[in-house]
Amino acid sequence: MSTDDPDDLKDEFWDRVADFEDQEPRSLFAMLPQSGVSLPPPDALDDAQLTVKLWEVINGLALLGVFLHNTNHLSDRELYVYLWSEMFREEIVLMPENSAYAYHFDLVGSGNEEDTRLYLKYYAGEEDRWRWLEDWPSYRLPEHEDPPYDRDRRLPQAEDRTDDPIM
Repeated sequence: MSTDDPDDLKDEFWDRVADFEDQEPRSLFAMLPQSGVSLPPPDALDDAQLTVKLWEVINGLALLGVFLHNTNHLSDRELYVYLWSEMFREEIVLMPENSAYAYHFDLVGSGNEEDTRLYLKYYAGEEDRWRWLEDWPSYRLPEHEDPPYDRDRRLPQAEDRTDDPIM
């Protein structure tokens, strides 16, 4: 329904807001198993099993419209433990049947001090690092390091979603 008519755009916007508000927040711990992805406890898996399970989970999340960002500072086990014990417990609104809707979860995006340090250390480009110092001149900027893992470039992206319904 996209159009250049401001009234149509306004109506489309409010329709999407109403759709969102009609959804019941649920945890991914409830939704993933319903879509066929089991969630065993991290310590029930050896490292090889855990890596396979992590990628099954990541792809299952993408089918639900959930996309991860900035994960390369965590090992597969650290990421799965975090997802299993923290993120999957939060209640969120998803609309997997709507490919225009996506839930983005940035693992260094909370804005807290530790996430800011991790972002500046592993993910921020030089321009962002210098801009940060201009705004916060007394901040002790960590030395840049390449993240220890290389997963993010293989993560599913919201732009790659199709209009195929999944639920």
